[in-house]
Amino acid sequence: MFKHSFYTVLFFLILSTGGFSQSDDAEIVIDSSVVILNVSVQDSTGKPVTDLPKSLFTVFEDGVAQKIDYFSASETPFAAVILLDTSGSMEERVSLARAAALQFIDKLRSSDVAAIYRFDSVIQEVQSFSNARDPVESIYELKSKGMTRLNDAIYKAAADLSRRPEKRRAIIVLSDGQDTMSGRSAEKALKAALDAEALIYTVDMSPIGDARRAQNQAPLKYFADKSGGTFISTPGGAALRDAFRKIAEDLGVQYTITYSPTNSVKNGKWRTIEVRIARPNLRIRTRPGYFAEKQ
Repeated sequence: MFKHSFYTVLFFLILSTGGFSQSDDAEIVIDSSVVILNVSVQDSTGKPVTDLPKSLFTVFEDGVAQKIDYFSASETPFAAVILLDTSGSMEERVSLARAAALQFIDKLRSSDVAAIYRFDSVIQEVQSFSNARDPVESIYELKSKGMTRLNDAIYKAAADLSRRPEKRRAIIVLSDGQDTMSGRSAEKALKAALDAEALIYTVDMSPIGDARRAQNQAPLKYFADKSGGTFISTPGGAALRDAFRKIAEDLGVQYTITYSPTNSVKNGKWRTIEVRIARPNLRIRTRPGYFAEKQ
C-alpha cells in the first residue's frame, strides 16, 4: 500500500514540475518534399574551406544524383539549442558548462539565435530563443540534482527547432553522457534531430580518469556521428571554451544546400545521403541521411 502511494505521489510531482508537459512530447514538423543539408568542408589540416562554388557539389540520395535547388556559401543565420546537463552526476561541472554556454551566446552574430535548456529529472527552458547577449538571471541559479533525461532533452530540442525558420539548426549538448531516466530511446531522439534537420554537437563533461569515461562517451559520439555534428572531449577550462569557439565557427561557415528528392514516395524509410565535391583532399561532413515522411 505504501509503495503504491509513493509512486503515485512521485508521478504527480514529476507532472507538476514539467517532466511530461505537452510541449515536451511535441511532434516533429517534417517536410520531406524539400531536404536541407548543412555541409562542413575542411582541408587536410582541418581548416574550413569556404570558397567553393555550387558547380563542384553533387548530392546523391540512395545513390541517385539530385538537382540542387538552393546553394549558399554565405554566413547564413543559425538557430541553436544548448542543453545543459544539471543532473546529480554533474555536480562539480555545472558551473563550467554554464560559463561555456554563456561565452557561446556572447559570440552570436546579430542574425543568430540560441535557447538554453537544463535537463536532469525534468527538462526546463532556461532562456528562450534570442540573440540577446545578456543571459537571464535564472541561469546563475542552476544546481545539480536528480537523474538524467538526455534522450528526452534532445527530442524536445529537435521538436522546438523543427518550428524555427532558420535553415541551419544545431543542438549543443554538454553532458557526462549518462542517461538514466529517459522515456525515449537514443534512436528515437536521433530520428527527431534528423527530422528537424539539426546537427548535434556533443561536449563530453565526464571527469578525466573516470573508469566509466569511455562508456559514458559512447552515446555522445553516437548522436554527433549519426547527425553530422561533432563530438568533443574536453577537461573543461580553456579547452572547453575552445570547443565552443570551434562549434560557433563550424556553424558559421557551412554550405547550405536544398533539393527536392526524386523519390517522392512517403514510406517512412531511411534514405542515405552523400555529398561529393569535385576537388581532392577535402573532408566533407553532413548528416548521413533522413527518414522519409510517412503517410
